[in-house]
Amino acid sequence: MTELAVAAVGDVHASEERREHLERAFEEIRHAADLVLLAGDLTTHGLVEEAVVLADACRTIEEPVLAVLGNHDHHSECADDVAAVLEDAGVKVLDTDHVVLETAEMQVGIVGTKGFVGGFPGAEIANFGERLLREVYAETSRQVEALEAGLEAIAGCERRLVLLHYAPVTDTLVGEPEGIWAFLGSGRLAGPIGAHRPEAVFHGHAHHGRPVGSIGSVPVYNVARHVIETDFALVRV
Repeated sequence: MTELAVAAVGDVHASEERREHLERAFEEIRHAADLVLLAGDLTTHGLVEEAVVLADACRTIEEPVLAVLGNHDHHSECADDVAAVLEDAGVKVLDTDHVVLETAEMQVGIVGTKGFVGGFPGAEIANFGERLLREVYAETSRQVEALEAGLEAIAGCERRLVLLHYAPVTDTLVGEPEGIWAFLGSGRLAGPIGAHRPEAVFHGHAHHGRPVGSIGSVPVYNVARHVIETDFALVRV
């Protein structure tokens, strides 16, 4: 069976100070993978000028580049502008969305969304109580519903991938203080993944977590730059 080579990284935290490093990293990944996935926290403070640095690096490669935004990219309330800068450089920014590509002589479907917080079984935010907490629950619900819809839409693809920023499982959070796991992801995101069983899931955000976990038989890769300790994780699916 033909393999799909995926280069993935999260939490690159682009800034002018990292320009040279990022341009070199993207140059080195050229032709090494069939597509590139960026798992959020693409910028340091969510500023347009930081997005420009990453966009310039992305322009150096021909392979499809797909991305989701992370919490850093929303910090300055310029997320739409950050996404627009990246889109102008040819990056497909997914936000509760999906895309189908023809690459490596196969049809590849990618569902991409930021995900959100909420905790995991035994310590989860409930849809109850104060309005602000119920709004958190509602946002996570929106992300879960987007995953479900996207996975249904790409069901016929030869390879199906999920791209997130927040973690859908605790396996890849081990190493982070358990007290902050609720802020690193939500176990509710695992529901659609376990039901549809895509070939792989990629996320970032957990800088001190583990690189690999699973949801049933589905491998889950934490590709935060601090975890993979390289510029890109190269995963064959």
